[in-house]
Amino acid sequence: MSFIKPTFRHPGLPKNKAGYTKSEYEGTISTLCAGCGHDSISGAIVQACFELALLPNELAKLSGIGCSSKTPTYFMSKSHGFNTVHGRMPSVTTGANMANRDLIYLGVSGDGDTASIGMGQFVHAIRRNLNMVYIVMNNGCYGLTKGQDSATADYGSISKGGSPSQFEAIDLVGLGMELGASFVARSFSGDKTQLVPMIKAAMSHPGFALIDVISPCVTFNNNDGSTKSYSYVRDHIEVTSEFDFVPEEEEISVTYEEGSSTSVKLHDGSEIHLSKLAPEWNPTDRYLAFQRLKKAKAAGEILTGLLYIDPESEDLHTKMGTTATPLNKLKEKDLCPGSEVLEKINQSFR
Repeated sequence: MSFIKPTFRHPGLPKNKAGYTKSEYEGTISTLCAGCGHDSISGAIVQACFELALLPNELAKLSGIGCSSKTPTYFMSKSHGFNTVHGRMPSVTTGANMANRDLIYLGVSGDGDTASIGMGQFVHAIRRNLNMVYIVMNNGCYGLTKGQDSATADYGSISKGGSPSQFEAIDLVGLGMELGASFVARSFSGDKTQLVPMIKAAMSHPGFALIDVISPCVTFNNNDGSTKSYSYVRDHIEVTSEFDFVPEEEEISVTYEEGSSTSVKLHDGSEIHLSKLAPEWNPTDRYLAFQRLKKAKAAGEILTGLLYIDPESEDLHTKMGTTATPLNKLKEKDLCPGSEVLEKINQSFR
């Protein structure tokens, strides 16, 4: 058996605006379990980057430790990448982002990597509104260490081991909104139609974009009684809206009945189009999102879609007034303004 991916691709494969085929956005062959939801998320990332026509050098992918954190190997193989230690991905991303603001930062994490050992890192990346996409591949268990319940395992959910979870779950999207995240969404690994435009919109958002993706673990948490199995999610999913992302350079043309849809313009001129399915849904109302999230939880529903977005978001660079030039491109004349300027600065402190 060979695990080497063939290099030949059909010459007729369609190319994007950058001149690449989708195969050039892929990585190595996955070593995850067959049917793992994480592979579907990797596929959605590949599709989103292909449709956005990103160049490999425009993206930096980062991860921590866990099944989910292996996935950057499976997409965008020619991009910048860094596999950090357990739970420390947000701080490494912060440092990289502050040094070079020109890249798109895509962090991939798991429910253990985020909701347990990495919780403190996760919290501070949100409160700083770090300009990054933070994808949580959420399966409610530690798949890498044989399926123990994670902090996102729902109360009463039964894993393959047979014992129900005794603790209330940490709701990452609720926590994200509580801490002031400026883009909060939830999706299901089996819903590529929703997930692909969601990732594209997150990459265009100026600030911390959280996407919590329910991603069933087929080996340890896909059984009857699990609230994160394929069958349970499909039976209990409620979609807030039909989701579409329109890049700035494309003609925007939408047909819908008055009052049934809404559009949110992003900082770069792109737009998110939402055709409302949930009643009285407004993705720019944080309080309403909180209320609807609580209502869904009480009803045993899994609410997916764009839950909240702040169209006036200011990222960390904007808040701190940093230079628009990446640090690795600053020259000596930029870093040393001269004795006269330094003397004025010193005088201001006297």
